[in-house]
Amino acid sequence: MSKTRAEPVRTCVACRLEAGKGALVRFVREPGGAVQEDPSGRAPGRGAYLHDDPECRRLALKKRSLERALRLRSTEKGDNP
Repeated sequence: MSKTRAEPVRTCVACRLEAGKGALVRFVREPGGAVQEDPSGRAPGRGAYLHDDPECRRLALKKRSLERALRLRSTEKGDNP
């Protein structure tokens, strides 16, 4: 009798709803600062998760939640480094 491993739960940075890791898309900030989608979910670097839904992507851009979660520096005037 083998035990089934529970799927890790992650939170979408846009809508803040929890889901299984497999139901979300991981984005990773690489050491050089580039942001890439991580289909394997195992790439090195700081990661953040979003639902694979256009509404969540739009909300993440509007709220800048992906930038904040990946700790990206903003280039807008008045922002602190």
